[in-house]
Amino acid sequence: MRFSRKYSSLLVVAALLGLRPAVSFAQGDAGIQHIRPMDQRGLNVFEPPKADTTKFTALHTSWGAAFTQDFQNFTHQNTATPKLVNGVNTNALMPIGPGFNNAMANLYMNTQLAKGIRVQLTAYLSTRHHNEAWVKDGYFLIDDSPWDVPELNMLMQYLTLRVGHFEINYGDEHFRRTDGGNALDNAFIGNPIIDAFTTEIGAEAYLRSNGYMLMGAITGGEVRGTVENPSKRAPAFYGKAGYDKQLNKDLRVRLTGSLFSQPRALNNTLIGGDRAGSHYFDVMENATSTTAANAWSGTINPGMRNDIHALAVNPFIKYQGLELFGDAERFRGSSATEVTDRTWTQYDGQAVYRFLPNEQAYVGYRYNTAKGQLIGIANDVSVNRWSVGGGLFVTRNVLAKFEYTNQTYNDFPLTDIRSGGLFKGFMLEGVVAF
Repeated sequence: MRFSRKYSSLLVVAALLGLRPAVSFAQGDAGIQHIRPMDQRGLNVFEPPKADTTKFTALHTSWGAAFTQDFQNFTHQNTATPKLVNGVNTNALMPIGPGFNNAMANLYMNTQLAKGIRVQLTAYLSTRHHNEAWVKDGYFLIDDSPWDVPELNMLMQYLTLRVGHFEINYGDEHFRRTDGGNALDNAFIGNPIIDAFTTEIGAEAYLRSNGYMLMGAITGGEVRGTVENPSKRAPAFYGKAGYDKQLNKDLRVRLTGSLFSQPRALNNTLIGGDRAGSHYFDVMENATSTTAANAWSGTINPGMRNDIHALAVNPFIKYQGLELFGDAERFRGSSATEVTDRTWTQYDGQAVYRFLPNEQAYVGYRYNTAKGQLIGIANDVSVNRWSVGGGLFVTRNVLAKFEYTNQTYNDFPLTDIRSGGLFKGFMLEGVVAF
């Protein structure tokens, strides 16, 4: 959705509400219940917390933002056979060198409407894929009953509802990735090779108690809402079950499993829903590509848009300053033109050690590999990446980080631009989030 009229109208309404004595506006998350903080306090917070000590007193709106600027110094190469189109070799890689990438920025609005009921709106102010401002999502989060009914009060001690257009809670990797201008949650700079991230329209229902969580959801399975071609569409169902507990002051453990299934769609976006774009600019892209049109450099999209069935298992352990996070995923599906399914698997392991007072600094290592079959390629192909990095929180709102990355492409046919592909080098990144 573009920013323009729709988002401008929301700003006008917010401004009018601001004239009422019962409404207050604040920077950050003050006065907002059950919210995942945008700054360093939000690290390793997965779902918005069920427990909350913030009291509702009046309608309250808070604003936040996140900004990211990168410096990139990558080289890339391939061994693909030249492919001439109108006299141009489309398998020739774009010449790239050191320089600054376009900055990205996000804007956040949260309004506490009643006890335990808030609405969130997220807008991309500028991204690689879209330079103009436009809306990412908007939804209700309901964690309490505005009516003092004993039965509802008891139920809402365990129940959470999310309704609207939102970032779906499939897997845990999406809590640790970079989303446009919001790069503070990612200890590294790049997102996974297969990036299971999307926004969809629907509802999620959670039951949480004593560290245990069970969630079920239904959505349209696509980024955009539509009522057209009903015979070619079906609802998407997904769920998550897990356990997350601080066992003592030093040790926290979390383990979740997620399932996603949609039997048919015209444009399923579970692994193609990132509308902001990669922070690895122009790697492994041909000489005629553009930054915006080829916005997902360094990732693999298997093209499972007609049907997809996915599984993710995510362990997380934090012992004092050491964090271990894992992601094991399996995707099965097809495009609209295929009669048989293809399968992809992905593994991602991260080890991060945080040190100094308040864990202000960290170092980390990441290994990510994905393997499967692409349309038009008979054999399996694979992509492997390893990264080392680190960062320093200047304040809890300001993060400076670096990453060195090496990514290789294996078993691609000679006619594919990724044949013998390799990119490597380092990046520096500055993040502001509040």
